[in-house]
Amino acid sequence: MKKNIFSGFSSRISLSVSGLFALTLSLSAVSCSDFEDLNKDPFAAGADQTQIEYFINNSIIGAQQDPDVAERAFVLYWKDAAHFDRIGSLSEGYTSDEWTTAYYNQSSTWQTNINSAIELYNSKKASGVKLSDYEENLYQVSRIWRAYLMSEFTDIFGAMPIKAFQGTNPDFNSVKDVYDFLLKELTEASGALKPSATSPNKDLDPAYGYDFKKWKRFAGSLRMRLAMRLLNANPDKAKDEFQKAVATGEYIMDYGDIFSVQEMDGWNALTGVMTRAWNDHVLSATINNLSLGLGGLTSEELLKPFASDFKAAIEQRKADQAAQIEANSKVEEKDKKPVWPDLTIRYLAKDEMGVYYPQHFATKSNDPAAGYFANGLPFSIDPRMYKLFSIPGNTPNAHFWVHPWNVPYTNTPVRGLMSTEKGKETETYKELDAAFTWNAYVAGNWKTKGTINKVQSWLGTQPRLVKEFRNSSMKRVFFGNWETYFLIAEAAEYGWTVPMTGKEAYEKGVRASFEYWDKALPDSYSVAGYVDRYLADKSFSRVGTSVAWGHTAEPPAAVKMTRVNGYTGKAETFDYKYPINNLYKNGTVHNDHLTKIITQKYLAQLPWLPLEAWSDQRRLGLPFFENPAVEDKIETLPALTDANYTESRWEFFPQRIKYPSSLANNVPDGYKQAVGLLNGPDELATPLYWSKAAKK
Repeated sequence: MKKNIFSGFSSRISLSVSGLFALTLSLSAVSCSDFEDLNKDPFAAGADQTQIEYFINNSIIGAQQDPDVAERAFVLYWKDAAHFDRIGSLSEGYTSDEWTTAYYNQSSTWQTNINSAIELYNSKKASGVKLSDYEENLYQVSRIWRAYLMSEFTDIFGAMPIKAFQGTNPDFNSVKDVYDFLLKELTEASGALKPSATSPNKDLDPAYGYDFKKWKRFAGSLRMRLAMRLLNANPDKAKDEFQKAVATGEYIMDYGDIFSVQEMDGWNALTGVMTRAWNDHVLSATINNLSLGLGGLTSEELLKPFASDFKAAIEQRKADQAAQIEANSKVEEKDKKPVWPDLTIRYLAKDEMGVYYPQHFATKSNDPAAGYFANGLPFSIDPRMYKLFSIPGNTPNAHFWVHPWNVPYTNTPVRGLMSTEKGKETETYKELDAAFTWNAYVAGNWKTKGTINKVQSWLGTQPRLVKEFRNSSMKRVFFGNWETYFLIAEAAEYGWTVPMTGKEAYEKGVRASFEYWDKALPDSYSVAGYVDRYLADKSFSRVGTSVAWGHTAEPPAAVKMTRVNGYTGKAETFDYKYPINNLYKNGTVHNDHLTKIITQKYLAQLPWLPLEAWSDQRRLGLPFFENPAVEDKIETLPALTDANYTESRWEFFPQRIKYPSSLANNVPDGYKQAVGLLNGPDELATPLYWSKAAKK
């Protein structure tokens, strides 16, 4: 376990009037005197001097996000905006000033710490003290980590100060200027690092243990990420910066180079970002549509290692049935509880969609599965999905997450559809057994369908993240080696000078992702053995994308599928049409190389890198994001209506987060300056400098 050194330095942060006061006091090592500066801009903060390593350590650890800010930023904002979850906050135009303030304030603290490390180095340098190679490296590491923190902040809000944390309220800078600064910093810092230097304080670096070779590689990969971000805004600079970064040969390529930090149990900055029990972390419609059919591997084959779990689940269901029948025999009719149906493991046919319940499931969305209940496990699916998400009803599985104080919420997969007859909405029309099914329901406003459908709102009926992501036992990933390869593959598509072909980089990225899951969750089934077949497969996913690099044929306009009418029980055939992504090449392309690259990158980033996935969607319009359902209007998303929900439009998706009210209230001149540097008002729909929406 890495040390968590909270030294007694002083750092001033601005706080909103909320319950954050005591929490921030205890978690950010802030002294009482700091709160005299309550109304100052957090970017003006300074800090007392102590060892440089302490500041670096505190900054990296703080950025893991304690449970207060993790729930608000990582989960409710980033995961929702990236469609990594079905929440309906940012993706439906909803923000909370309290949530925003929590992140803004803590990010300011992390940046204060790393800037204090830089200031301390500069102070020592100015005093004439002879510094070792190790101490010089600490300065470069500080610059690299500061570049990451600033990129995270500016990719969320937009304009920010470059010359911050120096004791006065600083000027804000445009996103363009911030990116110019970050790329310059990364170039200089990585170039100046001395990889051979050794550290006496490895425990004070929770990411790399001061292995400076790895810090150099992180700087190179981060430089590539930020250069690619400029693709739309300044393609020449994007190309030049990317090519220079990749030409160094120093970037994250191997599993051992992944930038990650070990989580720990409790309530502190290292507590897992997805550990709050009241957050469901369910499979989203976007993930489901991208992964179903992708790779052509059948569920029946993939799930063979779980045969004993399935058998145990069936036996448990039989025991529960017998116990309930016995209990019912001892009570009056009105007190009897329903007995669950017999449990069977069923795999859908390749052309089978499920059961169609348009009166109970939302249909006003461009989600191709809107209105359906899949009454079995999918015919085929990306093999990583069964690593990430647990199957409803598979309670014997060792990775199945159980809600700590509401076990039925996670373990009970049977829920009802209520009557649609007026005045009878509280009467059960039909119970659906979601055990060993695989459903992801579109978010949005379901209107009355949301109240008469008890299935879509009940966690026990939905796939959700396995328990390792919920119990602080994983390493939180900030940059994976797969991302480096997908960035190179994308650059190759544009004809940039890179060290390998697009195909080679793409396939290395996929292999790196498969390797990660086998090493990160070694006790689950292995996916690495499937990767060759996966990479060669030409099957289309639900959105019309395949895996094989050489297969760029477009899917047909429609394919014949079968379904069961939920109200008559009769089998039907219908034309399944692949959804149109108007944000990418006017919706004419589903299966070119870039679509494959970003689809694979998106799936590989799950669940650790939602901010980066959201940034890719803003940058490219990829991958396909379905619209929230609008059975009734969404007040916070007025652009999406009953008349246009079948289309993809930029105004349907959040482009940024508004600044917290504390900035406008406490630093009005700074706020006015920041907004003036945006591409529009301080609203969610205002695209950032590098967003594709800014060029529409």
